Amino acid sequence: MKSVILATLLALTPMLALADTDLDSLNALRDGDMKKLVFHETPKPVSQQAFSDVDGSTLTLADFEGQIVLLNFWATWCAPCRKEMPGLDRIQAEMGDDDFRVVTLATGRNNPAGIERFFAENGITHLPRYTDPKQAVAREMSILGLPITVILNRDGQEIARLRGDAEWDSDSARAILTALKSAGAG
Repeated sequence: MKSVILATLLALTPMLALADTDLDSLNALRDGDMKKLVFHETPKPVSQQAFSDVDGSTLTLADFEGQIVLLNFWATWCAPCRKEMPGLDRIQAEMGDDDFRVVTLATGRNNPAGIERFFAENGITHLPRYTDPKQAVAREMSILGLPITVILNRDGQEIARLRGDAEWDSDSARAILTALKSAGAG
C-alpha cells in the first residue's frame, strides 16, 4: 500500500510543483507585456517533431527536458521578432544555466546566412540558432503568427504561452521566470 501511495505522489509531483507555484501568485507578477502571458490550468504536450541547428544537427524539444525553457518561435522577416530578440538574448545571458534556457526556433523560410545576419545586425550573441524550416514543430504546437513564446516545464510540457512580442528582460518577466525556476515549474 505504501508503494502505491508513493508511486501516486511521484506521479503527481509535476502537477504539484506548478500548484505550489500558485497560478494566482504567478499571475500577480504579470505586468506590462507579461499581461499577455497566459498560464495553462494543466500542462500541455509539445511537439515531438525534429528541428535542426544551423550546422544541420537534429534535436527535439525532449532534448531540453530537465530545464525550464522559454521557447520562442520567430522569423528573420518578422518585425516584432526583431524588436523582442535583444531582450531574449539579455535574459539568456543573465539567467541561462543548467536549469533555464532560452530556445529560439526560426520557423519557416529562414536560411542560415539570413539568421546569422539577423543575429549580427541585432547584437544577438547568447541565443541558439535553431531552425524549423518545414514548420513541423510550429504546426504541431498551433503556432499561428509570429512571434509566439511558450514556457516549458522540466517535464517538457507547455505551461504558458504569450502571443506577440514582449520585453522578456523586464522586471515582470524576470520575476516570473525566477519564480518558475525556484518552484520547479512542474
